[in-house]
Amino acid sequence: MLVDKITLKDIGLFDSEESIGIITHLNFCKTNGGKMQLHQYLSHPLSSIQSIEERQNAIAHFIHEIDFVREMKITNGTTLVIEKFFDTSFKHIPTQISLPAAYWYQFMSASDYSLLRYSVEHLILFYENLKNWVVLFETKKDNPIIELLVQKIKKYTSHPSLAHLPQHHKLEKPQQLLSLSHFFLYHYKNNTIQLLQHFYELDAYYSMAEAAKNYNFVFPTWLQNDTPVLEVSAAIHPLVANPVDNTISLTQKSNLLFLTGANMAGKSTFIKTVGIVLYLAHVGIGAPAKKVNLTLFDGLITNLTIADNIVKGESYFFNEVQRIKNTIEKIIDGKKYFVLIDELFKGTNIQDAMKCSTAVIEGLQNLRNSLFIISTHLYEISDGLQHFENIQFSYFETAVNQKELIFHYQLKKGVSQDRLGYLILEREGVVDLLEKITKIKY
Repeated sequence: MLVDKITLKDIGLFDSEESIGIITHLNFCKTNGGKMQLHQYLSHPLSSIQSIEERQNAIAHFIHEIDFVREMKITNGTTLVIEKFFDTSFKHIPTQISLPAAYWYQFMSASDYSLLRYSVEHLILFYENLKNWVVLFETKKDNPIIELLVQKIKKYTSHPSLAHLPQHHKLEKPQQLLSLSHFFLYHYKNNTIQLLQHFYELDAYYSMAEAAKNYNFVFPTWLQNDTPVLEVSAAIHPLVANPVDNTISLTQKSNLLFLTGANMAGKSTFIKTVGIVLYLAHVGIGAPAKKVNLTLFDGLITNLTIADNIVKGESYFFNEVQRIKNTIEKIIDGKKYFVLIDELFKGTNIQDAMKCSTAVIEGLQNLRNSLFIISTHLYEISDGLQHFENIQFSYFETAVNQKELIFHYQLKKGVSQDRLGYLILEREGVVDLLEKITKIKY
């Protein structure tokens, strides 16, 4: 599934100046290298149902063995020590070192010896933990991702010299220590560095398993339909405290959701939630909902956070138009896209906005191979859209009790005609401040 930088920003995947991104909240990696690998996985949605289901299945195996992987002793400190070990210039260690020569090395090169011991202890811990992981996970024969990872790790942990490693806390004999140091430094450096990379893959899958378990993600049921489908039960935004869940169903016969509601009623959060559900499903980590049925989509396109460009002399409205134009140019190729648009044409006057919004919605609803959610404050234009059988109308209700706003955040069928902007202005004390200004004599 194709996405661009604007969409990744709109759904909040990465950290920004305003907030911590989803990708950071899904990071349970033990190592920096694992974090980088996780970033790679989460930044690139998959392009086939087979690859997605294989990743889902691999994550499910990690969830099943989560306690074992969680208790593995390999930490970020372990990997940093190993990386530094191979970047350090130690005094040369002979191929065959006698017992007297070993003690002489320990005495004459005390600092090197101390660092060698510390490093080899971590190397032993690293290899022993990975051997134990292989023993457990090589029994899982039904997933190519795990089978390949087992194969790659087993390749580098099966060397005869690694068969009888001493316990890392009992590495006291100088001759034994220097012999192992010689082996790792001069014979197994590249292999160990490669094994670190494979461990980072393992660490990233562990992180995805922890995230899926922690946030109660559900693995979608993938449909082989030629036409687009998205059916989501009890979807929530994974980063919202005490979220209210919502259900949505979009198909070719009902492919455009016309969404209305007052300011702060929940429209933007809902649209982002649907985007996150779709995106994370295509990554293979699962989705924040109770049930998801969907087809594979070729692209996710959003129009949520438009800005003007002073340097280029481009207005907010101009950039809105350009984003809509670019969206249309992409989705007319007949492939399956999911398009999310929040507040069409905020950058122009209400008459223009109504005319432009109507034109865009009437045009987009003809593209039955894509699905759309479009929110707007312009409920007036809904009357002219009622005759389109493939447009469904939903809204977020807001109640007022003695000038206090009550937000239910629950999606309902119909069109909202709430106009609460002045009430919010009044509630926040802005009206009182303006009245005070009129009484001030300058």
